[in-house]
Amino acid sequence: MSAPFLADAEATADLGARLAATRPERAVVHLQGDLGAGKSTLARALLRALGVTGTIRSPTYTLIERYALPDGEAAHLDLYRLGDAGELDFLGMDELQDAAALWLVEWPERGGAALPAPDLAIHLALEAEGRRAVLKPLSDAGWEWIRRLDGAAGGAAAGISAAT
Repeated sequence: MSAPFLADAEATADLGARLAATRPERAVVHLQGDLGAGKSTLARALLRALGVTGTIRSPTYTLIERYALPDGEAAHLDLYRLGDAGELDFLGMDELQDAAALWLVEWPERGGAALPAPDLAIHLALEAEGRRAVLKPLSDAGWEWIRRLDGAAGGAAAGISAAT
């Protein structure tokens, strides 16, 4: 199993841009890793590459930030401060289920069954001066996303491969 090493913020932004360029029409992404591992950096880069302009705020305190995309809507969730998964019931999850074509969920384990099933899990871990990203497809859409990402990046030679 290999996973790309992201030496700096620029490499993380590049991965976000490649994910944006190859994403399926609808997708749920779980962003996992310790505090400071780069989850928000990757989400911000992906959103920017999808055409979001202006400030892209971290949803650390609001829990959910929504962004208009040319082909729909993206939802960026940060559930670190969530006390109980039941709290999501008060945040308009039903409406979000219908509206969001892209979900970027940090700390998804805190959302439990209130979240839609993930298509792709990305685990970021600090390593040396950068971070390592492990991409794990969890649905047919996730596997197709990884295949397109492999093709666009030159495959494993570019450090992209699916973790199984």
